[in-house]
Amino acid sequence: MRSGKKVVGLYEKVGFPTFDMQNVVAKIDTGAFTGALHCTQIDIVETPTGKRLRFSPFDHPEKVILTSDYRKINITRANVKDEKRYAIQTYIILKGEKYPITLSLADRSAMRWPVLIGRKFIRTNNFLVDVKKGIKYAQAVKDKQVSK
Repeated sequence: MRSGKKVVGLYEKVGFPTFDMQNVVAKIDTGAFTGALHCTQIDIVETPTGKRLRFSPFDHPEKVILTSDYRKINITRANVKDEKRYAIQTYIILKGEKYPITLSLADRSAMRWPVLIGRKFIRTNNFLVDVKKGIKYAQAVKDKQVSK
């Protein structure tokens, strides 16, 4: 293994301090360029201080986030039409360290994993993916519910 690389497994428990969420199972997805975060109620609202992106992270409609720090990005997926999504800059806790991360927002309720971490984050932060490390698939499936 190359020195200076931090090793992550295919599945890791992460936290999002901005949303007060810990122990979220994320899939490390080297096939995805950007990461994705499961959210609902994703829309733009007009406030007295201007337009804001409003969303509820994970399956917590009682938790509403408003931010002016967002942009729209194009998501390219295999065998599916390209899609425009909102993306935010936030922080993720991975392996006990806090990192900035850009995540696209999407309703991932029909998907297996609420969070995907893409290769842009992996490369930027000098991670090496070792499928034998991290939490095992069966444990990841068992633990994938989101904790507050």
